[in-house]
Amino acid sequence: MTGIVLRLLSAIPTLFGVVLVTFLITRVLPGDPAVFFASNPSMTTQDIEAVRQSLGLDKPLPEQFLIYLGGLLHGDLGNSLSTGQKVVTEFANRLPASAELTFLAFFIAIGVSLPLGIAAALRPGSLIDHLSRVIATLGVSMPTFVTGLLLIFFFYFVLGVAPEPIGRLDPFMFEPDRVTGLYTIDALIAGDLELFAAALKQMILPAVTMALFALAPLTRMARASMLEVLGSEFIRTARASGLSRRKIIMTYAFRNALLPIVTTMGMTFSYMLGANVLVERVFSWPGVGAFAVDSIINLDYAPLQGFMLVMAGIFIVVNLTTDVVVALIDPRASR
Repeated sequence: MTGIVLRLLSAIPTLFGVVLVTFLITRVLPGDPAVFFASNPSMTTQDIEAVRQSLGLDKPLPEQFLIYLGGLLHGDLGNSLSTGQKVVTEFANRLPASAELTFLAFFIAIGVSLPLGIAAALRPGSLIDHLSRVIATLGVSMPTFVTGLLLIFFFYFVLGVAPEPIGRLDPFMFEPDRVTGLYTIDALIAGDLELFAAALKQMILPAVTMALFALAPLTRMARASMLEVLGSEFIRTARASGLSRRKIIMTYAFRNALLPIVTTMGMTFSYMLGANVLVERVFSWPGVGAFAVDSIINLDYAPLQGFMLVMAGIFIVVNLTTDVVVALIDPRASR
């Protein structure tokens, strides 16, 4: 418990650093938001200066930062200039879309990488071992947006088996009543299986795109960790004792190999939070990643700063959760 509290306290300077760096980076981006939002040709220099004052951009940087920091302490991430809504409201509407996609991709990656990595470790040099290496190499070498475009071309344009990549749901279908913001969960709550199937079908291609990105490190770690454990002395002793192959693999080998795998899972999930930015753009997915990219294009500071802060918070929570799970698997790791 003390370790968790210390972790939380150590996260405070990290979050402050993220806030400071993000604030400074957004202020050095090329372009002037006042000119961008005062793009009417009839507006004069005085009109543009009035817009700059209304945005608070006429104040010195330290004063702007203190105003922004004061808003954060009151839970205010600012307003989006492009949508006119509070950033908190925009994130509350868009974060479930990103979470639903990321979790599905993560579960797909785990469901494929663990059996594949274990099977490759049990049969080194076999066809399945070479297959795992090919998948790991492709996952590392191919950018997510390239993978997404190739999947769209093959499954949508060539085969015609995938839905049009235009968001979370077919435009001719109505959204489910909002309970969690996750369309699949809300459709199940409403008892609408047709809507559930439509929402799930719409997620398959973007989720597979993100899963391929996560497959590489998970498969590689599962294989390497299992190979190391299978060559250990206690495994040879278990075999000499006449224990069944299944018991040796699942009870002894896999449990001891799980520690580095879980650590890699936490790191991979954190990386996926960054990968979903490109995936959401490719598939027109209305999540926080696409919103952040639009904010960069529109020189909209507040959503970009809020995105970085939220992602940093999620990253810290994921790392803390990983440490707790590792401690539950092996209490010695928390000492």
